Amino acid sequence: MARKNLAIKSNVEKPRALRIEKAAERVSGELDKVIHERMRLGIISALAANEKLSFTELKNLLNTTDGNISVHARKLEQSGYLTCEKSFKGRMSLTEYAITSSGKKALVRYLNHMEALIKAMKGGF
Repeated sequence: MARKNLAIKSNVEKPRALRIEKAAERVSGELDKVIHERMRLGIISALAANEKLSFTELKNLLNTTDGNISVHARKLEQSGYLTCEKSFKGRMSLTEYAITSSGKKALVRYLNHMEALIKAMKGGF
């Protein structure tokens, strides 16, 4: 008799699990792949919290290499999420980044998608 109850219980739980899986799949499929990468998320988040940051400030803040900042910042710039301004401070070159309004909107959308994904997953437990 106990086995019969387990079989019924597992059949009842399956559709709910499938709904949660489908919801999570839909939400995660809508995530902005540009921002979702760890280093780019770090860059865009740091810029959302600051008016602008220099190349060196970003590198030190995220504890990464020159190449990492260059590659990921360029991808964000190509997507229109940040601007890059090069100038000189005295005789030293200065590269500064700032988030764009498109970048702010993209970050808000990304965070909303992540919140929806978390809620969908928590609803399944």
